[in-house]
Amino acid sequence: MKKNLLKKVSAFVMAAFLATAATGCGSSSSSTGASSSAASGKKTIGVIQFATHPSLDNCYEGFKDGLAEGGFKEGENLTIDFQNAQGETANADMIAKSLAAKNYDMIGAIATPAALSAYGATKNAGTPVVFTAVNDPVGAQLVNSLDNPGTSCTGSSDVLPLEAQVKMIRAFLPNAKKIGVLYTTSEPNSISMLEKFKGVAANEGFEVVEQGVTNSSEVASGATALAAKGVDCFNNFTDNNVVNNLSSELQAAKKAGIPVFGSEVEQVKNGCLASQSIDYVALGKQTGLMAAKILKGEAKASDLPVYTVEDATPVYNETVLQEMGLSLPSEYQTAEKVTSAK
Repeated sequence: MKKNLLKKVSAFVMAAFLATAATGCGSSSSSTGASSSAASGKKTIGVIQFATHPSLDNCYEGFKDGLAEGGFKEGENLTIDFQNAQGETANADMIAKSLAAKNYDMIGAIATPAALSAYGATKNAGTPVVFTAVNDPVGAQLVNSLDNPGTSCTGSSDVLPLEAQVKMIRAFLPNAKKIGVLYTTSEPNSISMLEKFKGVAANEGFEVVEQGVTNSSEVASGATALAAKGVDCFNNFTDNNVVNNLSSELQAAKKAGIPVFGSEVEQVKNGCLASQSIDYVALGKQTGLMAAKILKGEAKASDLPVYTVEDATPVYNETVLQEMGLSLPSEYQTAEKVTSAK
């Protein structure tokens, strides 16, 4: 019995040793993927997209195109851990902490809330964060200045062409007096845009009527309340919460018989009347090219100036124009024409 017992103990010890060895091999090769990618010359990055809507989706596609053009193609020498926060800041914070713990070569962030989460989770470690679709990176305290970021962040800014947008509204609605703005009180980009928009709108004789909301569940009621204040139209910024719930805003506006002016072409395709539109694929691509420079060691995030969009394209929805009984202003006869998405 002693011999049998000894055999059983020996077998148990050997099994435990083999199991420990196997576990150790597994953890070293899959703990983060960063160490193995560094050894092979490949790069691994995490990407946080704040919400699912067309403009941010376009940013991500452009971001990957820019990385590929810069020499980093997904599936070859680049691994991307893509995560979507589904429009919830708590999700973005949790994702950012998880990605930061994996010691990736870089974190990409699409939209201001995602960038804030990524920077908050990585700034102590100094992991570079490259953002896109961030309206006011200085106001959000992601960078010290556009020309000299001075932090572990850089990227691209989708500063809206507010003057051109207001002139467009005046051309489409020559007798309008009040512009309604629905915005999310927790989004720094929307707050900064609202203040700038008020000044620009006043120069064209408009009064800006605002309605703040705190989350997605308030967009429908907020839009209804805003319409009831007697505004002649709504104007959107790049507010992630509002854009992510655009159908609710459009429904309230349609019931009130007023148009909605969007901030980019995808909103116009989905039912807004018109927009001075930013190309978000191109914006994302420029950001990807910047990220590639950092990954190659050709630049540091702290020294790489933030890219700012300078051009916008006027776009209008012919279907909505006809439904509203409006005429296309003479100065926008060459504007890009779209029809409502099916």
